[in-house]
Amino acid sequence: MKLKGDKVIWIIVVLLSMISVAAVYSSSNALVYFKYKSNYTLLVRQMTFILFSLLLLFIFYYIPIGVYRLLSILAMPAAIALLLYTIVGGKRINEAARWITLFGVTIHTGEIAKIALIAYMARVLEFKEFKRFKEFFYWIVLPVGILITLVLYGSVSAGLLLAIIGALLLIIAGVKQRYILYSSLIAGAVLVVIIGSNLLFGLFPRLDTAMARFSSFSQKNESRIELTVEERQRQYDRTFQADMAKIAVKSGGFFGKGPGRSTQRDNLPHPYSDFIFAIIIEEYGAVGGAVVLFLYLLFFMRSAMIAGRCQTPFSALLVIGLSTLITIQALLHILVNIGVLPVTGHTLPLISLGGSSLIIMGMAFGMILSVSRAVEGKID
Repeated sequence: MKLKGDKVIWIIVVLLSMISVAAVYSSSNALVYFKYKSNYTLLVRQMTFILFSLLLLFIFYYIPIGVYRLLSILAMPAAIALLLYTIVGGKRINEAARWITLFGVTIHTGEIAKIALIAYMARVLEFKEFKRFKEFFYWIVLPVGILITLVLYGSVSAGLLLAIIGALLLIIAGVKQRYILYSSLIAGAVLVVIIGSNLLFGLFPRLDTAMARFSSFSQKNESRIELTVEERQRQYDRTFQADMAKIAVKSGGFFGKGPGRSTQRDNLPHPYSDFIFAIIIEEYGAVGGAVVLFLYLLFFMRSAMIAGRCQTPFSALLVIGLSTLITIQALLHILVNIGVLPVTGHTLPLISLGGSSLIIMGMAFGMILSVSRAVEGKID
């Protein structure tokens, strides 16, 4: 079987999958043995999801661009419906309603919303000229605003990430600057309403979590000497994850401790997902961390080259939107792990332990490679 499309991206997918297997096995070793009595439990689970993710990648790789173009408009109402169902009857963890269970499988609907937003905006920005702002409002501002608000209910950082991606697509598509300005003012007004409703009625509990994390991060350098014992303990509890990640990063040095020799995996609550990059640096050093970062940046560069060769706005916007989403999410994860940003909960694409996230990332990579294949045949 001869695969078409960007060969560098194919290689990056394989390398990230291999890194994932090694990193998840190492980071979950001690914790999994304590909980499941077998240190292979999460390894088998991760390999299963990686294989399923790669299967979906191949399926989406073979789907013609025309099919994506037809289904893209339906993606937005479908995603909004899933998010609404999640809020009403979804699975809640730490006050976050992000998951639903279908046929025994737990699905993170926010991950689906990411691809839905990009596909929908790519299609609408291709066939609509938007001569009046009223038209732009009904086709872009209203549906995108509803989707981002619903995502914001379950995850503030994910909602902000989608807002950034949406704004980027508008700029790349050449939308009138005043439309973007009006949209920004509307978004600001909606955000004020959301914050106010949370203060009065507690409708967006994840806002409190986000503000607490930001507050802890901004106060991390303040002296703890003048604090009482109780205040000091509460501050340590709030910054525990970030502190443990910093220790992992600092102890890794240039070349790391070696595969399987992490000590912070026993202290970090989620070393195989939210803080897997810190474990990679601890075991493989700054060199290993730099290699992972390089792979994501190389992927983005190759995707930008694909977008530049696209014959239609839909294909170009789809590729640049998906690749930007993957790259920014990776950068957010890395910056959190090295202590530059407060904790956001973003996983490392194709590396962190996951079910829905791995599957959605596989679909995203498959769509990008599908466009790349079409570009080679000049049929996009």
